[in-house]
Amino acid sequence: MTDTAQSTGHALGAGLDLETLNLMLETLGDFVDSVLSPELQLDLDHEDRCPEDIVRAMSDPEQLGVTAAFIPEAYDGMDGGAFDSYRICELMARKDLGLGTAVFATFLGSDPIVVGSTEEQKQDWLGAIARDGVIFAYGATEPEAGSDLAALETTATAVRNDDGEIVEYIINGRKQWISNGSIADFTTILAKTDAGPSWFVVAKDTPGFSAAPPEDKHGLRLSNTAALFLDDVHVPFYNLIGGVEGKGLIQAQQVFGYTRLMVAAFGLGAGWEALDRAIAYSMQRVQGGGLLMDKQGYTHKLIVPHAVRLEASRAFIEDTADKIDRGLGDDGAMNTEGAIAKYLATVFGNAAADDAIQAHGGYGYTRPYVVEKVKRDVRITTIYEGTSEIMEMTIARDRWQQHLKTQGRYYHDKAAALRTLAVAHPEVGADVAALACEGMAIVLEACRTGRLTRNQHILFRLGELIAHCEGAEIFAQRAAAAATDSAHEKAYKRFDAKTFALMSRVFAREAAARVAFDGSRWVAGAAEPGSPAVAAVNGIPTAAIQAAQAGMVTDMDAVADALYGRGDG
Repeated sequence: MTDTAQSTGHALGAGLDLETLNLMLETLGDFVDSVLSPELQLDLDHEDRCPEDIVRAMSDPEQLGVTAAFIPEAYDGMDGGAFDSYRICELMARKDLGLGTAVFATFLGSDPIVVGSTEEQKQDWLGAIARDGVIFAYGATEPEAGSDLAALETTATAVRNDDGEIVEYIINGRKQWISNGSIADFTTILAKTDAGPSWFVVAKDTPGFSAAPPEDKHGLRLSNTAALFLDDVHVPFYNLIGGVEGKGLIQAQQVFGYTRLMVAAFGLGAGWEALDRAIAYSMQRVQGGGLLMDKQGYTHKLIVPHAVRLEASRAFIEDTADKIDRGLGDDGAMNTEGAIAKYLATVFGNAAADDAIQAHGGYGYTRPYVVEKVKRDVRITTIYEGTSEIMEMTIARDRWQQHLKTQGRYYHDKAAALRTLAVAHPEVGADVAALACEGMAIVLEACRTGRLTRNQHILFRLGELIAHCEGAEIFAQRAAAAATDSAHEKAYKRFDAKTFALMSRVFAREAAARVAFDGSRWVAGAAEPGSPAVAAVNGIPTAAIQAAQAGMVTDMDAVADALYGRGDG
């Protein structure tokens, strides 16, 4: 049987075969390297200039046509799935997150068309991306509404003929922070109609449609980001996506799990790019009579924890991509999983980039060593496509409802499944991840007892703890699967199954400790004196979680050996 991406976690019936995917990634990497030298990259960053010629070359099917990967085969695309999109976005983030954002913006801008358009509209607009390499933008965010799509103020007023039929719409409003805003050939615009928010496709040269000068940004300076103005913009009825008003929010919700997964991949790729630069630096830099790579204080503070966390986020990204490709993401069913993936990968990617600067010392603060640019670029991933705070709230609200619906069994059931997994695979830390889940169930029940979710900040902190808890759960599951997956190493994995298990153990300990100690802290901090909620958290298996920390430094030593190619790690 020919190896495919499906044999390594990619779903049946969705996406590219492994050989095609790997060839695409190799071609993409070679193309970007050929057109974007390190010197040009730094110059463009310094000048705050988007290389539109490179963006168009990447989209042009005669040159690269990477955006066709996101388009269904029926419209001359490559029919890539969520897994393929994650791998492409991760690679683009490693090359340059600004260019990656330009590619992602076309993908994002076409999403309302994919999920809501008529067949004729799909043939026209999706076909134009695949066949002609046109560039799209996604016009949802507004100056006052931010990411709250329900609060938009842009309007689309219907114009009817004498028979009462709608012949066109007149759109008025403003959009803010639009990637590809100044260069896109088409923009999908979310606007209010009589029936509610609706998506429209607006061509760049439409009278009344204009873009402000590009934003002067902290990072992501190779990406074009601009405000858009719509002043009496006339679009034909045909440009109403799906031909039915009021479907805009539903269509947006259907792809949140998917699009947030792509931003998660950006955080993962940029985080690893910064970390790998720090690893390479430490293999050459002599300090105190020895290489930095041989100093445990350096590796265990600035390198190993970030490698573990990034791989934990990768495990969650891949698990979510697999579920989406198997059809579990229809109708927005994977929104929470997408939020967890984005939260973990972008928070961890930012932390890795920050410590990569520290790992370089004074050199890390200078432009030629690049890590300061990576840090400036990756910072946006915790903001766009939903801030980390929105992710925390999304996660907490959904899992709170699951806790209530199951009468507190949701995380206890996860713990039971993990204990079963630990019997078959004791090496992956599933038993410690089970302790994290048990603690999470108790923290949530304490919040219910004390009615603590009335505090918005408690919901945010619950979202953070849940993300770490479920991250440990999925990492353990995928580490166990890697132990029996013959295609694991040769397909795309950087680390062998043994190292994957080591990393899973390290992360499970960290997640359990967070739930036990931060969970009880926030319950006590929010509860009234004498509240039964405080007594409830005494049930967290704190002693067992503390005992499970045994062996942590030894495992970190082994992870460091694997990262630096020492011994048999």
